[in-house]
Amino acid sequence: MGSRQYGQACSLAYALDRIGERWTLLIVRELSLGPMRFSALVRAVGGAPTDILTKRLRELEQHGVVARRELEPPASATVYELTELGRGLERPMVELGRWGMGLQELDDVIHLAPSSLPSAIRVILQPPPDFEATLGLRTDGEDYWLHIEDGWTTIGRGEAFEPGLSLAGTPVEVVATLVVGELEAGNVEIDGDRDLLERLRAMVVIPDHLRAEAEAAAPTLALSPA
Repeated sequence: MGSRQYGQACSLAYALDRIGERWTLLIVRELSLGPMRFSALVRAVGGAPTDILTKRLRELEQHGVVARRELEPPASATVYELTELGRGLERPMVELGRWGMGLQELDDVIHLAPSSLPSAIRVILQPPPDFEATLGLRTDGEDYWLHIEDGWTTIGRGEAFEPGLSLAGTPVEVVATLVVGELEAGNVEIDGDRDLLERLRAMVVIPDHLRAEAEAAAPTLALSPA
């Protein structure tokens, strides 16, 4: 246990004793996409000193949120991954992200990191329980997949298996395509069911001020470099 604890019986305080330190939930965000090596996690989290990241991972291991695993040869590397307990943080984390959108401006979204794209889409989509679809994403040379089922979106790294729709482009353009529709002069590559794209657009829930800013900036976003 760390020294910075609330010392309260409240379950929220009890949870924050374990995940309330800086960088902790960003580690969970990245590992929600699948196992990662330490070096890749350092790059994905962005800005965390390696000694602090090492400390946070050690604390998360002690609390049973993260586990280390040795990959089989020929990989022969150590990766970090979420445990079942750690996976339980995904839904609260998505809801926290939805709350955080109310504090954002469009300029914040424009600088979305490529590895954050699937998490961002999971935050803005609120699908009904009877909807099911698989979506493929490609950005910055990396592939991601999203599978929507029972009102929840599962995300991961790698190519999607038989996606109904695939989108490729910069993070801001992909998000804008889902929010305001296909960008007339944009660089987003759309492959698959266009009707599915329209259905997904109807499931996007974002604050009114962000939607208005996105609609006003759509022509400019469409001209951004790929």
